[in-house]
Amino acid sequence: MSSKLLSTSALTGVWAALACVCASAAFAAPDAPAQVPGDAAVEVVVTGQKVSRSLQKTTDSVAVTSARKIQDENLQDIYDVFARTANVTETYGGTGFSIRGIRNDSITGGGAGSLSTIYFDGAALPDGAVASTPLDMWDVRQVEVYRGPQSTLQGLNALAGAVIITSVDPSNAWNVKARVMGADSGDRSVAVAGGGPLVADKLAFRIALEDSHTGGLVYNPTRKAYVDESDVLNARAKLVWTPTVNVKVGLTLSHVERDGGYLYTYSRTDVPNWYDNRTDYSNSPNDGRNRTDIATLKGDYNLSDRWTMSAVASWNHVKTYGSYDGDYTAADVAYGVNRFEDKTFSQELRFNYKGNRLNGLIGVYHVKRDSATVTASLTNVALPKTTLANALIAYGLPATTARAVVDLYAAAFPVIPVDFAANTPQTTENAAIFADGTYQVTDKLSLIGGLRYDYEDYTTGTSATAKLKGAYPDPAGYGAYAPLITALNGAIDAQVTSAGQTTPASTRTFRAFLPKAGVKYTFTPDISGSFTVQRGYRAGGSSVNTARSSVVAYDPEYTWNYEASLRSAWFDGSLIVNANAYYIDWTDQQVLVNLGLNAYDYQTENAGKSHLYGFEVEASQRVSSAFQWYGSLGYSRTKFDEFVVKKGSLFADYTDAEFAYAPHYTVALGGTYRWTNGIFANLNANYSAGAYSGTDVTEQASYDVDAKTLVNAKVGYEAEHWGLYLYASNLFDERYVSYYRDSFNLGLPGAPRKIGISLETRW
Repeated sequence: MSSKLLSTSALTGVWAALACVCASAAFAAPDAPAQVPGDAAVEVVVTGQKVSRSLQKTTDSVAVTSARKIQDENLQDIYDVFARTANVTETYGGTGFSIRGIRNDSITGGGAGSLSTIYFDGAALPDGAVASTPLDMWDVRQVEVYRGPQSTLQGLNALAGAVIITSVDPSNAWNVKARVMGADSGDRSVAVAGGGPLVADKLAFRIALEDSHTGGLVYNPTRKAYVDESDVLNARAKLVWTPTVNVKVGLTLSHVERDGGYLYTYSRTDVPNWYDNRTDYSNSPNDGRNRTDIATLKGDYNLSDRWTMSAVASWNHVKTYGSYDGDYTAADVAYGVNRFEDKTFSQELRFNYKGNRLNGLIGVYHVKRDSATVTASLTNVALPKTTLANALIAYGLPATTARAVVDLYAAAFPVIPVDFAANTPQTTENAAIFADGTYQVTDKLSLIGGLRYDYEDYTTGTSATAKLKGAYPDPAGYGAYAPLITALNGAIDAQVTSAGQTTPASTRTFRAFLPKAGVKYTFTPDISGSFTVQRGYRAGGSSVNTARSSVVAYDPEYTWNYEASLRSAWFDGSLIVNANAYYIDWTDQQVLVNLGLNAYDYQTENAGKSHLYGFEVEASQRVSSAFQWYGSLGYSRTKFDEFVVKKGSLFADYTDAEFAYAPHYTVALGGTYRWTNGIFANLNANYSAGAYSGTDVTEQASYDVDAKTLVNAKVGYEAEHWGLYLYASNLFDERYVSYYRDSFNLGLPGAPRKIGISLETRW
């Protein structure tokens, strides 16, 4: 076996061989909800750790959202799920998420890979897909949100956690469901899903389609249109083949199209009653388009009563395009476009063992990801007055005179209009061997262990052009200062030119050993506790500093996660109370820093060290066949122990700052009641404390991401084959803002109250 563990062709061959023999296990009935905890009728089973296991036997902190809860609470997308999950919150108005105070992309924007990954039917979605691809909940069977490092089992990009989304499988019985929805905000959608056997007991299919339109809230009087309207088409087809009782092969194909507003749709904060009068004056279009295609092939083969062989191959292709107005006014001052394309192919081969005392798995994994980001923009870069004055002083000019000359220059040339274009391709190839398992020492005591050896090659470079859009100040108009003005023009021109140079691709290699160890003690059949220690990891890489036309290397970052868990069931299993407490040490954090030349002078540095701690408590109860409820509480604290950046004359100290989008408290509570006459009612609420939107000690005096409490309701009538519902989100019209851009007088206000109606049928 080579240093890359297993080549692409070799692993493909193993998959092909397995696919010929094929795979195991009966599949679930359509919409068989992986039921909410507390329902004594059906045990909650999680699969995100590559083995089917009861939630009560899972020591990691995992929140499960079932198909029943998605239906009862009218959860439309993954961000509705996050809002009801302890220590999970959305970021930047629903374009990313945070787990235990750790954003999915990065703490400060640095680093090449994600810190948390969303998996849809086995395919890992890249960053670009998470931010711009609609992750709708139509025909989804279960969502599992894992809090804490999943590096041992998931490997790449799972230092903070992972989100596992599983759609409904085909059934051996014909079935169909449909839904029509409309809301006062202009939202509307039509959805259908169904399927059945093509060959009885051997081959079955399922198709799910949803076409939706989201009404706009931000009006643009310049373009006379709502800039945040969007249209989404979501299509999915699944095929399951079970030639024998020990064989199962499944194929999933997904296609998503989104056309609408740009990723971030801001509102002007300098207009009267700006929260309700959401306005954008941009003359250049703020538009976005996304196309995502995913194909996943899975196979399982029961080798014996104890051994199962499994293989998964997934491919995804994500393309996004965005255009934006950089000055947010009706003038042609600044604008830009960006394109992102990602192709990812991954393969995994795994052997699962289930014995009397030992249960575990061992596997190999390989992934190759090719992506490219293409940008073009006209941008007004703020004049670096301090840098220019220091340059004149270095040439021997008195400080007072140097600053006076720069002030004169800035009066005529306050910003640098730069016409910039860049193409930044990246290639990541990762291979790993991993193992995970438990050993039951006694009837009550079990040992937990796991490890992963991870190998990664990362290659990046850039090709860029930059030129001044306009003219420099004429030195002839400055008399005796003419030579100095000429020198300043030359200095600015040199900066602009350097931003347009090409940096050749460079490759870096990283290796990591990621262990996990723990112990579990079962006090009674219904109560158990555990303690685990696990290492988290994100590989290093290279960042492109546009201003300095350089590729800057940075090293991996690591965490040690110490976690205790409690699992308990009460009143014959009708009440479930689970809790996890954690402490995380984080070293060599990858952070994005500006080195002071201009707005393009950014690069990633290993400049951070921090710690985190907190807990999650989750409870649910099925009180009767008519009524069930759930509640959760999350507490999280984050703090940089060391975050000092020193580069030349630059000195920045962010020590003691908290992470961005890391609220201290999250709370959720909800309940559902079904009367025997068909009347249905659900009421739920979620709370998230205030947080910071950036990492800066000077901004720690006040929160700029508002605390919010959102109350939601759904009532209706249910018959055997249909239901009619009235729903409301943000019932009391809570006002909150998730991000401010004070330098532009912009903000991201939260969604207002929405009231809608839904007609659903099922056969």
